[in-house]
Amino acid sequence: MASPVTFTAANAGSSVRGGAPSNLQHAYLELLEPPAGGGTANPGTAVLGLINFQFNPKELSLSKNAKWKRDSQRNASKSGPPEFTGADPCKLTLEMFFDATEKMDDSVVKAVESLFACCVPTEKSRRGKKGSPPWVVFHWGGMTGFPAFVSTVTAKYTLFTPSGLPVRALCTVALEEISGEQGGQNPTSGALAASDVHVVVAGDSLALVAARVYGDPTMWREIARANGIDDPMRLRPGTRLLIPAEEELAGADGHQ
Repeated sequence: MASPVTFTAANAGSSVRGGAPSNLQHAYLELLEPPAGGGTANPGTAVLGLINFQFNPKELSLSKNAKWKRDSQRNASKSGPPEFTGADPCKLTLEMFFDATEKMDDSVVKAVESLFACCVPTEKSRRGKKGSPPWVVFHWGGMTGFPAFVSTVTAKYTLFTPSGLPVRALCTVALEEISGEQGGQNPTSGALAASDVHVVVAGDSLALVAARVYGDPTMWREIARANGIDDPMRLRPGTRLLIPAEEELAGADGHQ
């Protein structure tokens, strides 16, 4: 199967929402090339394409679980004290509705195929012998989700042309967070692992990002160093910044 391609659905919602404001923003999934060589130490940065929502989702289901265990105690009337063993990744489940009843074309089929392609390795990763599906980030207006992989896609076709071509589909997509917290440093490059990703918006500066993330605007140099930024004054909107974990920065300073 070919690697994911850009799919842009027709804005069928514009006629339905005749009174909607002109600044209505549609949600979309951003597809990123996974890190070369596999692994999750650094988020992908090469944009493979976008999958736009034809209609914005009515609801989003977000979950995160904490793991605890209790050891049984023989002859005790109560269970043992709980022990925290770790946190599961965040999971986001959403629905995507596609409709082509105005044009009666194959755009719905192509939309579903683009979602299914998120579950197979990209062409570049296959050539590198480290096959991995694309990383996916959910965007909606000013909301940016976490780097994730698509764990499941379920498509339900609900309307067909007389010839059997699907022209309406409801897709359920489950995203699972790719944890960015990596212990220690890369033993070969010494590079710090990223604990988060920030997408630059208009008006952002490294000092503002540092103040928001670390509570200290003077730590902008750490973000610049992690991203190889020579000129902090030329920060373009849309740039993806790797944000090192604060504890890793402290550990790095301790080794200097």
